[in-house]
Amino acid sequence: MSDITNVLAIALGAVTGALSRFYLTEWSKSRFGTKFPYATFGINLSGCLAMGFFFTISEGISGYPTELDLLIRTGFLGSHITFSTYGFDTLTVWRNKIMWRSKQVAATMFYWAGIAAWHPDWSIISES
Repeated sequence: MSDITNVLAIALGAVTGALSRFYLTEWSKSRFGTKFPYATFGINLSGCLAMGFFFTISEGISGYPTELDLLIRTGFLGSHITFSTYGFDTLTVWRNKIMWRSKQVAATMFYWAGIAAWHPDWSIISES
């Protein structure tokens, strides 16, 4: 398709991804508090799983529309899951002198993101 269609697909996905992240974060803060970045943890974990899911679908379906891939993976998931937010939350916990908690945030995020990417049933990295 045209370049403008690709740009619009990415833009639409990015707007919805950023808004969903914002509202899920606000909901999480009101529900669970702010001592641990539960929203960042849940959003990034679910985003890793979604990225693997859509990667698998796009590889398995011939004729999968490029615009749909740009909308979902590049636009929506690109703005929904951000490593910078995870880094910011970890540093915020660290700055507030809760050292054990910042280490806990870092360790759990890397563990679960690794499981999401490497699990043989959901893997975006598969051995053929």
